[in-house]
Amino acid sequence: MEAGRVGRLKLGSQGLEVSAQGLGCMSMSGTYGPPKPEQDMIPLIHHAVHSGVTFLDTSDVYGPFTNEILLGKALKGGVREKVELATKFGGSFGDGKWEIRGDPAYVRACCEASLKRLHLDCIDLYYQHRVDQHRVDTRLPIEVTIGELKKLVEEGKIKYIGLSEASASTIRRAHAVHPITAVQLEWSLWTRDVEQEIIPTCRELGIGIVAYSPLGRGFFSSGLKSVENLSDGDFRKFLPRFLPENMEHNKIIFERVNEMATRKGCTPSQLALAWVHHQGNDVCPIPGTTKINNFNQNIGALFVKLTPEEMAELESFASDDVVKGDRYMTDIPTWETSETPPLSSWKAA
Repeated sequence: MEAGRVGRLKLGSQGLEVSAQGLGCMSMSGTYGPPKPEQDMIPLIHHAVHSGVTFLDTSDVYGPFTNEILLGKALKGGVREKVELATKFGGSFGDGKWEIRGDPAYVRACCEASLKRLHLDCIDLYYQHRVDQHRVDTRLPIEVTIGELKKLVEEGKIKYIGLSEASASTIRRAHAVHPITAVQLEWSLWTRDVEQEIIPTCRELGIGIVAYSPLGRGFFSSGLKSVENLSDGDFRKFLPRFLPENMEHNKIIFERVNEMATRKGCTPSQLALAWVHHQGNDVCPIPGTTKINNFNQNIGALFVKLTPEEMAELESFASDDVVKGDRYMTDIPTWETSETPPLSSWKAA
């Protein structure tokens, strides 16, 4: 695959331009099984950049910290100048549970630490990974967190601000403090709840859309096999949709997608990823992988063309009344739990 074939798109209205498809780096450092060898992952990242996939996505919580360290090593030797690097703050694991923070001191400390691990002077796109839920009784208004991020922009430590798993009203409140360049959300054939309010809000405000897990966390790559081959430490083993009682039903979705892919002369993963690409030129999916062959296959999705009739057919396979199981366990925060108190209720310590 020659460099440059992937194409480019403008992400949001603030000036950020990225590759039309990104690379999610989370699984390289765990979450979906054990961490992969650094000597394999760095060549994969370099291959991605050479292929034109220059929008790289990481977070301080991946590992934790080790994914940023991996990216920092991979970006040496002139690679940094070729990429758009996105990382995140705001989520950490304490006692096996998410701890979410967005207070100014924490925001600044996380940014400084990420800059150091990544060997950067400036982060291209800095997301709040989850909206502040540190303690229910003292949640910070979103305006306070964005206010500190705005200072980091003014200081040249980050270029653009993003949000992940934020509700429509939270996005509006944040955008009023400083323009939000991108919102990262889960969007795939079997996760479409964001289409009602969040996607329209982003488009109204000129905010780019970054779709994570566009392949349903691997489901649209191999269906039932994606569950049967999971290692003991794989996070997906605990997700409701991947539980045996739900997967027995959900496997029918994959079978239908696979049948259509056969007719189209592509793989089911390419078909599912192409569906995301066809949502608009303001959408950048960031499928993750740890294998060069799978990466090359994902790039092929850019060249799968779908008619409106084919889009509708695909959507019928995975409608809300067909998919069984929620996308997360109940204790993991999502956009549905991202509301924060009004700024008027907050008093700085």
